[in-house]
Amino acid sequence: MKSSQRAWSSCSVAALSLAVPAIALAADDAVLEEVVVTAQKRTERLIDVPMSITAISGDDVIQRGLNSVQDLAFAVPGMATREDGPGSYTIFMRGLSNQYGNGALVSLYEDEAPLTLTGFDQMDVRPLDIERVEVLKGPQGTLYGQGAVAGAIRYITRDPVLDAYQGSVEASLATVDGGSGKWTETGIVNLPVVENVLGVRLAVTKENGGGWQDQPQAGIFNGNGQDLINARFKALWKPTDALTVKAMVSAFHDETRLGLGYENPDHTVPVAVDPARVLIPKKFGYNLYNLDVIYDFSWAELLSSSTYIHHEHRYPFSYFGGPETIYQGALEGTDARSVEANQFTEEVRLSSRGTGPFHWTVGGFYRNLHDDLFALYDTLYAGALFSNLTYTTNDKYDQVSLFGDASYQLTHRWQVGVGARYFRDDTSEFDGTTTQWGRFHSTDPRGYTSYKITDNVNVYGSVSKGFRSGGFNLSGQPSYGPESLISYELGSKGSLAGNTVNYEIAGYYSDYSNMLRRGLILADNAGAPTLEQLTSNVGTVHIYGVEGGITWRATRKLTLNTTASWIHSRIVSVNATDATNIAGDQVDYVPKFAFTAGVNYDIHWTSKLPGFIRLDYSYRDKVDYVDRTSFPAENLPQTSDAISVLDGRMGATWGNATCEIYGTNLTNENRWVDPYHAWSNANRTRPRTVGIKIGYQFN
Repeated sequence: MKSSQRAWSSCSVAALSLAVPAIALAADDAVLEEVVVTAQKRTERLIDVPMSITAISGDDVIQRGLNSVQDLAFAVPGMATREDGPGSYTIFMRGLSNQYGNGALVSLYEDEAPLTLTGFDQMDVRPLDIERVEVLKGPQGTLYGQGAVAGAIRYITRDPVLDAYQGSVEASLATVDGGSGKWTETGIVNLPVVENVLGVRLAVTKENGGGWQDQPQAGIFNGNGQDLINARFKALWKPTDALTVKAMVSAFHDETRLGLGYENPDHTVPVAVDPARVLIPKKFGYNLYNLDVIYDFSWAELLSSSTYIHHEHRYPFSYFGGPETIYQGALEGTDARSVEANQFTEEVRLSSRGTGPFHWTVGGFYRNLHDDLFALYDTLYAGALFSNLTYTTNDKYDQVSLFGDASYQLTHRWQVGVGARYFRDDTSEFDGTTTQWGRFHSTDPRGYTSYKITDNVNVYGSVSKGFRSGGFNLSGQPSYGPESLISYELGSKGSLAGNTVNYEIAGYYSDYSNMLRRGLILADNAGAPTLEQLTSNVGTVHIYGVEGGITWRATRKLTLNTTASWIHSRIVSVNATDATNIAGDQVDYVPKFAFTAGVNYDIHWTSKLPGFIRLDYSYRDKVDYVDRTSFPAENLPQTSDAISVLDGRMGATWGNATCEIYGTNLTNENRWVDPYHAWSNANRTRPRTVGIKIGYQFN
């Protein structure tokens, strides 16, 4: 990191540390709850973790209406997504917004189970019976077996309670502006089968409707409403104080009549070749089976986590080479695609226990993935129609990683730590005629230090390296190599003014080498023109940014919070053979500035009817898309809109019963979320939704 950048980050930390107490002095004795996380594979205060983490409690996730990964992205500084319909999200973080290649830059976890299959296939997680969500930023390979070049998102679900009967039921009815009603039912039950020894917990949610998109030529209206069932069963067995066994089964199945969520400003869905054609409905589903065996040796904890996922995804896909592209409206096509994937992972990890100065984690991770894609497609090019074309890919991944991380408390206030990850990936791809095979490997280190100015104010710095494998293109095109990242971070977090203010601020710089990009080529498939992607290593990207947040408990009743991020992510050098970008291009899907603000006020509607009122505002700059294989220079960059969204909620509690009225996108903004609209492959902000939710807890 340049000296000017280091100075700027240091000054920002100092300024915030001085400014925050000043605004908090007027607060009374109300305090914020201490935030506890397990990001480093042990339970510790968020303040003490020497990395940037956004932690959101399960109650806050529900109260803020964060129902998907895309919703989460608007609430977390430095995070963004691309959505390809319900269940399909590509996650970007801190200026690393690359959805290409054979793996994801951001890993997704449910408890200890990795949910990432490929860069395009990450399993959908909804906030069902959630303890909290932890968003870890920067390379995480020294603590997480699957690795994560840009970061990791962890959904921590609630474990069975071994000594109490618990449960809840909830129902919600909402209306979508210009669309259909939406009905949601949720039930949770906890049973201690053998008190303090064996317990089970079942959580199920069902959702119907909520669509607003139309395909009038086919007689389909409000066709993007979801038919969703999401269920999770967990069992917890503690036969001894030392041994814990957890089993989890998750089933997620979602069907949507109108495909990938792409739409025009009038909420109609573009369908290529024949706009009256009824496309196959989008079906996204998976079954997950996870078994964790944990043994406490008192000096260390041993974990074995085994996970198997079976995933099926069927979806339509339409595209138009519109007037702004190099095809000027002469190319369009539609596909019926299906994906079937099976993944087995095994992680074995040994982590230190106790309160001494030395903490460590060592482990190994194995992953085996089979991923099959089949597509049946039509192409209309220069007035000629080519029908019933097919292509297939069969991908296999066999990966092993060894990882470790250790820290030592040199003094009461000063900690230093190091870590490393060795990774090897044997991967192959069969395209129906040819098999390609490759091996990729890397050793990636991490170093960090932190210093506590006080027991509740921590300053930290880190440097870490991330790595992602290369892969293969179709049609005899050359393969692409791996990419790597070196990231530097300086930050501070703490609790001030008698624990009425929590803050976090971080500055970072990343050197991203051999970044992957996708270009588009018009290939020949047995005499028929076929639009195919060509992934290549573009060159080098430099990223630097600042992000932070403050939560202030101003009074016993009033809590204010805000977050912000600023990112500069730019390509600085380009390989001579690349035709997609030039030096100076902004990296795709990176908002330069994003901001959130929230206010929560606890209120008593009557003496026996406590409740709350909450408002949340989020803003995100436009994002760019640059591809010189698809667009002439005068039409670049392609851009989305800047997005401003206001949500509101109010609720009341009467004994064990709750009632809540909520609204999302209250100003009914209708904006491009995605910049890829020149290909008719972009979604827009969801219309205003207003609803009521009632619930009851029993024990």
